[in-house]
Amino acid sequence: MNLTLIPILVLVAVIIFSGIFIVKQQTAVIIESFGKFSNIRQSGLQFKIPIVQRIAGRVSLKIQQLDVIVETKTLDDVFTKLKVSVQYVIHKDKVYDAFYKLEYPHDQITSYVFDVVRAEVPKMKLDDVFVKKDDIAIAVKSELQEAMTNYGFTIIKTLVTDIDPDAQVKEAMNRINASEREKIAAQFEGDAARILIVEKAKAEAESKRLQGQGIADQRREIARGLEESVDVLNNVGINSQEASALIVVTQHYDTLQSIGEETNSNLILLPNSPQAGSDMLNNMIASFTASNQIGEAMKEQNAKKGIVNKKKGPSTSDNS
Repeated sequence: MNLTLIPILVLVAVIIFSGIFIVKQQTAVIIESFGKFSNIRQSGLQFKIPIVQRIAGRVSLKIQQLDVIVETKTLDDVFTKLKVSVQYVIHKDKVYDAFYKLEYPHDQITSYVFDVVRAEVPKMKLDDVFVKKDDIAIAVKSELQEAMTNYGFTIIKTLVTDIDPDAQVKEAMNRINASEREKIAAQFEGDAARILIVEKAKAEAESKRLQGQGIADQRREIARGLEESVDVLNNVGINSQEASALIVVTQHYDTLQSIGEETNSNLILLPNSPQAGSDMLNNMIASFTASNQIGEAMKEQNAKKGIVNKKKGPSTSDNS
């Protein structure tokens, strides 16, 4: 073989192989002939005429996302940044429009997002921006869909993914939220304390009532026991005064015995002679007798006053 043919064969092979290319899945390739649009090639092994045709560009048919950060002012004069994520796709049948009609599609989409956000957010207060972020996203999608359809773009979804007010505003909002929660906590604590006080008062009242009932029952049983003791002593020939003295003395010594049985009791000095019981009984009887005499005297005095008033009554009426 002539050595001069080798470079020619190599050049021919390079030219042939340059006409072979591969298009990936979900991708479209724009082919131009001498700078003029020729056709669109889809995924797979493709051929083009070397030198005459060239690949003008590749267009992705996958769903793409563009994140746009917009700084704007709310109705209550708070500056905030919104991050809007636009998900879009190029329609398979409109690759020509998407490639040739728009030079910079990302810039075009960004401009529409800025325009819509800065038209909608200034109508809302900051709190409403957080609540109605879906309304903002719907407005952006509606505007973009109407504008970008003619260029072969389909808007899949728009999302307001972040709302970032000024740092001082966020700190103030956190303080407000913390204050509200502290207020609610204080109210619950106050209600709990009030319920505790009321329930404690009810418990104390119930305790006092039961305690009073117990004391009354105790005194009733003591009186019944004393009555039975006096009746028993009367049956053996002991009169009521002697029986009462005997009972008082017995209780006196029972009390001393119970005090002596308590190891931790404090020292209490009481009269412990047999005469002490008799003295106490005599003092009680004297008190009862004096009380009865005073009561009888008051009754007699009231009766005399009533008779006098009755006598004065008719004479006064006759004079009138």
